[in-house]
Amino acid sequence: MTTHTNGAAQDEEELTSARNALRESDLRFQTLADAFPHMVWSTLPDGFHDYYNARWYEFTGVPEGSTDGEGWNDMFHPDDQERAWARWRHCLETGDPYEIEYRLRHRSGRYRWVLGRAMPMRAGDGQIIRWMGTCTDIHEQKEVAEQNEILSRELSHRIKNIFSVIGGLIGLSARRQPEHREFAGELQSRVSALGRAHELVRPHSEKSQPQIKTESLRALIEDVLSPYVAMSEGRIRIVGDDVRIDDRGATPIALLVHELATNAIKYGSLSVDEGTVDIAITRAREDCELTWVERGGPHIEGVPTHAGFGTRLAEMSVVHQLGGTLSRQWSREGLEALARVNMRALAR
Repeated sequence: MTTHTNGAAQDEEELTSARNALRESDLRFQTLADAFPHMVWSTLPDGFHDYYNARWYEFTGVPEGSTDGEGWNDMFHPDDQERAWARWRHCLETGDPYEIEYRLRHRSGRYRWVLGRAMPMRAGDGQIIRWMGTCTDIHEQKEVAEQNEILSRELSHRIKNIFSVIGGLIGLSARRQPEHREFAGELQSRVSALGRAHELVRPHSEKSQPQIKTESLRALIEDVLSPYVAMSEGRIRIVGDDVRIDDRGATPIALLVHELATNAIKYGSLSVDEGTVDIAITRAREDCELTWVERGGPHIEGVPTHAGFGTRLAEMSVVHQLGGTLSRQWSREGLEALARVNMRALAR
């Protein structure tokens, strides 16, 4: 009898100790969460919100417990609710980390931009037992980013106007000096290519970003060649890797591709309806190789004896501006050009 009583007392003592340890652990977590400058929240595995720290209630000004369950979604801006729900449901279904920017109603009644993040907590068998998340006020950063975007668009607009003015001045000069009309046309085309390259690689927001991928070498080449009929006909093909490029490398590469295309249309494979150009982008350790191969054009009888302005400009762009190499092989079937540039020269 005494042994049974002692055992029961010991069990009760262990249970009490476990409860105290749990309360102490909860208190430590609560104190730590309330000390964070971020809003902290957690949910059950099915996404039911059952905890918010003090920062959440300070920011939102809502009564404690009023945003439990699905009540949190009413705190979002109406335009953000569907998007936030869709992202959250996807994470609950897949276990992917949750990250999204949305506008959250502040206690002042205004909406402020916040960054929401959450990670799943998993048991030893991999099952999700809880989601832990945070909300971080990023409203000021968003306002600064929007101001920068406005300035960037204005600057880009002015730069594009400068390109247009330069093109107009070239055309005006050519009308007064007809003997220079052909050269003026080539120069106008080069200025236009630079304008397209500038628009591609300038800083963009989600709203202003072009449909093509920003900072993509392949996209840059496609954009420079887009005015040519051979591109839409599929006679210009681009294959291989893609490489990051920014304003450092965009202008020289745009000039090189433009000059190669111009010469191909005048004298090379694109001067006939059957001609083709194959462009390959290849990563070679720390270098990027850009290969240009013309086929199906007029047969080449030998290496040209005269290097025009465009050829010298292309060499200057690759060799002097980017510190790379540019080689050409004049086979009977057509021109083969190879530009090799260190990838650090193409983008910072």
